[in-house]
Amino acid sequence: MAKAEKLVVEVVAAHNLMPKDGQGSSSAFVEVEFEHQKRRTRARPKDLNPVWNERLVFPVSDPDDLPYRAIDVGVYNDRAVSSSSSSSAAAAAGAPHARNFLGKVRVPTAGVPAPGEEAVPQLFTLEKRSLFSHIRGEITLKIYRINSGDVVVKSKPEKPVKAVVAGPPEVVAAPTTVTGPKKQPQQQPHQHHPVVAVQPPPPQPEPPMDIMPQPVLPMAMKQPVMHADPYPVPSIFSGPGDFSLKETRPRLGGGAVADKASATYDLVEQVEYLYVRVVRARGVPLLGEAVAEVKLGNYRGVTPAVPSHNWDQVFAFSKETIQSSFVEVFVRGRGSDDHVGRIWFDLSEVPHRAPPDSTLAPQWYSMEDRKGQRGGAEVMIAVWFGTQADEAFAEAWHSKAAGVHGNGPLGSIKSKVYVAPKLWYLRVSVIEAQDLFTMDKAPLAIGRFPELFVRAQVGNQILRTRPAPMVSTRGPSSPFWNEDLMFVVAEPFEEFLVLSVEDRVSPGRDELLGRLVVPVSAIERRWDWKPVVSRWFGLDRGTGGGNVSGSNVHRFGSRRVHLRLSLDGGYHVLDEATAYSSDLQPTAKQLWKPHVGVLELGVLGATGLIPMKTRDGRGVTADAYCVAKYGQKWIRTRTVVDSLCPRWNEQYTWEVFDPCTVITIGVFDNCHVDKPASGNTTVSVRDNCIGKVRIRLSTLETDRVYTHAYPLLMLHPSGVKKMGELHLAVRFCCGNAGNMFHAYVRPLLPKMHYAEPLLVRQVETLRFQATSVVAARLGRAEPPLGKEVVEYMLDHRSHLWSMRRSKANFFRLVNVLSGPMTICRWFELVRSWQRPVHSCLAVFTFLVFVTMRELILPTAFLAMAFTGLWRYRVRPRHPPHMEMRVSHADGATADELDEEFDTFPSSRGDVVRFRYDRLRSVAGRVQTVVGDIATQCERMQALLSWRDPRATLLFSIACVLAAVIAYCVPMKVMIGLWGVYAMRPPRFRSKMPSPVMNFFRRLPSRADILL
Repeated sequence: MAKAEKLVVEVVAAHNLMPKDGQGSSSAFVEVEFEHQKRRTRARPKDLNPVWNERLVFPVSDPDDLPYRAIDVGVYNDRAVSSSSSSSAAAAAGAPHARNFLGKVRVPTAGVPAPGEEAVPQLFTLEKRSLFSHIRGEITLKIYRINSGDVVVKSKPEKPVKAVVAGPPEVVAAPTTVTGPKKQPQQQPHQHHPVVAVQPPPPQPEPPMDIMPQPVLPMAMKQPVMHADPYPVPSIFSGPGDFSLKETRPRLGGGAVADKASATYDLVEQVEYLYVRVVRARGVPLLGEAVAEVKLGNYRGVTPAVPSHNWDQVFAFSKETIQSSFVEVFVRGRGSDDHVGRIWFDLSEVPHRAPPDSTLAPQWYSMEDRKGQRGGAEVMIAVWFGTQADEAFAEAWHSKAAGVHGNGPLGSIKSKVYVAPKLWYLRVSVIEAQDLFTMDKAPLAIGRFPELFVRAQVGNQILRTRPAPMVSTRGPSSPFWNEDLMFVVAEPFEEFLVLSVEDRVSPGRDELLGRLVVPVSAIERRWDWKPVVSRWFGLDRGTGGGNVSGSNVHRFGSRRVHLRLSLDGGYHVLDEATAYSSDLQPTAKQLWKPHVGVLELGVLGATGLIPMKTRDGRGVTADAYCVAKYGQKWIRTRTVVDSLCPRWNEQYTWEVFDPCTVITIGVFDNCHVDKPASGNTTVSVRDNCIGKVRIRLSTLETDRVYTHAYPLLMLHPSGVKKMGELHLAVRFCCGNAGNMFHAYVRPLLPKMHYAEPLLVRQVETLRFQATSVVAARLGRAEPPLGKEVVEYMLDHRSHLWSMRRSKANFFRLVNVLSGPMTICRWFELVRSWQRPVHSCLAVFTFLVFVTMRELILPTAFLAMAFTGLWRYRVRPRHPPHMEMRVSHADGATADELDEEFDTFPSSRGDVVRFRYDRLRSVAGRVQTVVGDIATQCERMQALLSWRDPRATLLFSIACVLAAVIAYCVPMKVMIGLWGVYAMRPPRFRSKMPSPVMNFFRRLPSRADILL
């Protein structure tokens, strides 16, 4: 049981507060809330730079849950103190209704120092409560934990911390636990930083005054907080409270002494392996099955037992695990400890091989028997030293997986490349039907008007049309629908399209009138918006699978349906959210554009992973592997068994057809390694999700290698957790800059999406179907890629209602609108004439633009162009990553998270399920619309932010050209030409969006960094 602790919040001081008492000052006090407990300090009358030095102590109910909590600090002006002559008496009488808001701070408790660790004062900038709050100033806090038995000593306050506030603050990521010799902290450049730590005063020789003296270990002897792990944690991991992106400097390609393999494999650290390939044996005096065993020190690898003595198995031993100077190969019978042949190789004589050299040819070697004599059995072996660039690396048995047994688990830990199936939209246009009723079953005979509809099914996808309307010109037996049904199918086409015409006899009872079965492979394909020829299909009257020809000789006794069937290859089948899609190409390869570049990804490793399982009583561990998805190509690294700091060092390459796309990389825990240990192999095993990272290609500079450690954030019902850090090396290469810039003005989606657009509800439904089809097909591979992995990578729950996500989208919109609000406040400042010089300049500029209207547009365009050039100095240097604050994951309540993780339909009760699910469905659409609005506004900001360097360069050049044109062409001519162009006849218009809109839709937003 964890020892009880207390949380101490020491309110030190604040400065530069906003005056709120009407007399140019404020009487500030601080109110702190933690776990529904509130404490407050005394009010400091008439002081905009108050000093408190007061300690507020809070009991901690569960220390293990502390990293997922937060402290809310609010600063207020006590109006009772401001209006009273006796400040001390009025401070006691201060009430919540008699106060003004001065600012707030929300501090996560993930990085709070543990009992016995050193705590330093931290400087926080006060935040607004709403969009219209007028807030300024900073507050200094000192937060730490103590044990329940420690006593907080009420000693006299220290001197005001002038040295703390006056000096330049040092920006750090978060307070961390030091596990080694203390080093000088280095300043890390981050775009959004929650905490600003000020330089503490020189340490005093006496113990801290607020805690009783405790025996403290030296800094070099403190035990690390992480769980036991056989691999050391690198110093780059700075604890579970650090959610920032870190730039790393690994030795890619083997450093300065890299061999020629690094020319094409230069985004990973070069790792050397000893490869032993055992092909087959001959002359072995065994009639039954035989196995070959490779032994290197304490590591043993055994081939499967085969009667033909033909194994062709490769064993890979990492150089860091080599514990012997020679490697031995034994051949023995299955289940026998006595070998019939032995051969050994001196490692100093083993050759080195590096691609693009051809594979090393195996040779026959004579083996020694138990008496040391040669000449009997022979074995064909090849032994060499290589790297992970070797062709045999992917299929080899690895020494670090020596504890994994069985063909199933061994197959699930190997690295693989998957190709997702090519997806098509199947359009079923149900037009009409004829002769559905005979004379004895006419509407007059049955006494009601039939409610006819068509049900279509492809695999497990089922859709139905609306009931046929009543038309005065058509009889009841010849209904008319003219409705399109859309399905998602994948190559090779193995499904059948099953259509049935049914009559709703009563609620819950449908009568089958006819049935039709069409193979999907026999349906006509189309590449553009020209419709295919419709056909009449005969309906089978029974329930069998046969079809009746549409040209049946019994014309007046045959039932038939008029259909238009087509496989639409001009669309791009969306299986991801459009905000972070990795592929925008149409299905038909004939419509593909040439690729514009190459994306190279080096998956280096991970550090500080959260333990996911317990194995053999040796403590907690994880079996991690990495999955990356871009376009149709999915990659899966090998599984590093029993490690919380896995090192993969695998490199992969993709062709890029559109730079405005996103690659997704996820980390998972392999639960198939221990599957045979359960004794029941029929139980479905699901891999655990650890976290994922998205990288937008347009935010990367061309031909630059980005090496960073990305935080793996995972949202749980208890809150957001950091599951570790993923180390990646990314490079985006472009061979033709012209094709790259031209891609920015092309339509984002293929032409069919604009010529025959799909409805919004159709897109969401088809995306869900596409996810199911991709998961089913990748689950049939070997080793299979689990459904839970595919759904997590494709983010299939992003369209469901989430209060947290709605808050994030709302505040994204508020952040975008803060710019116009700043302009409005500046205009009010000009009108108020508080600064006469600024007001005079504004009036003079306005009069100049009124008299010389031709300077308005050139000045505006030049201002935007020079603003973009000026911001080039402070452009983002690192790719974006998942941000906890932007996602509002740190402030989500338990009820909001419980609602977000609820299933759809809801599983929280039968009474409110229908209404609740209807509300969630509508709210999910509203959430999507708000997110789309925020995305469009963020794209406006991205024009000059250099987040996409090529787009900002193009926009700046366009602004300069527009300024020249606007200066040379009179304003009246420009307005006249624009009006004529806008009101041109439809014949002279194109269905495709304009290049300006294409450019705008390709700009990056912050939607791809949301959890």
